[in-house]
Amino acid sequence: MDFGRLPNIENVDFTLPKTPQQTWEVLSKSPANKKAEVYIGAPVWGEKEWVGKIYPHGTKSKEFLHYYAIQFNSIELNSTHYNFPSELLIEKWKADVPDDFKFCPKITNSISHFNRLVNTDGMVEEFCNAVRFLKNNLGTCFLQMPPNFTPKHINAVTNFIERWPTDIPLSIELRHTGWFSDEVVKNEVFAAMEQYNIGTVITDVAGRRDAAHQRLTNSTAFIRFGANNLHPTDYPRMEEWAALLHTWIEKGLQTAYFFLHTPIKHYNLELATYMINTLNQKGYNLKAPYQYKKPEEPNPQNSLF
Repeated sequence: MDFGRLPNIENVDFTLPKTPQQTWEVLSKSPANKKAEVYIGAPVWGEKEWVGKIYPHGTKSKEFLHYYAIQFNSIELNSTHYNFPSELLIEKWKADVPDDFKFCPKITNSISHFNRLVNTDGMVEEFCNAVRFLKNNLGTCFLQMPPNFTPKHINAVTNFIERWPTDIPLSIELRHTGWFSDEVVKNEVFAAMEQYNIGTVITDVAGRRDAAHQRLTNSTAFIRFGANNLHPTDYPRMEEWAALLHTWIEKGLQTAYFFLHTPIKHYNLELATYMINTLNQKGYNLKAPYQYKKPEEPNPQNSLF
């Protein structure tokens, strides 16, 4: 994720904004006594550097998803941003993962970037019909709008939200600064999301602190966390997020997705492990990735006896 990335982060204040009152009000409406679900994952499964670490030695690329899903409980599915997935491909994905694994598909760019939400009913239907084949493995889809998609297009957003199928969970990532700097616009678009049970995407990156807006519009938190290659600041930032998610869950949050991004992508393993362990210290029981050990070579000396 290049959005909001800075060449130098030494002077960045990574402190998260205060949770707005509207978020607390949304969480207070959540069903009581329902156990929260927490998902931690990466944006890709095809990391060759993980072979011999969390993928067994000799793992082939066609096996990567299978072993990824043994280690993680979710994936930010970015490949769907470029092409509508076929039923055959989705059936293959489903065959590679356990029943409780969640795919979070990114909406195809023909909808978000090329048509910019206008005259997209047919494309939305095609996308939704495809991801429905994921069945119980479907998590929350997310719509990412480009940075030059400004608040002057707010009607396109509200019309899109009104027409979105109610059986497909959706969260929306807005990037232009105007969505956050103009209080009237911000409140209008978030109110529309709340009305139609559409979630927000919170993007925590160095160069755009406004995108970490902390506004929830339903009982799902969808966080895209931009780390900096295991920089010392990455760890206290994750600790702050773990504490905040724990507080939100205590107040009614039902589902949390936390997807890690960093320029050297295979470092997402270390980041995810740290985040999971930090949450587990707060009483969660999340499965942490484990390292495969290379089999020991037989001792030639032992073979003599």
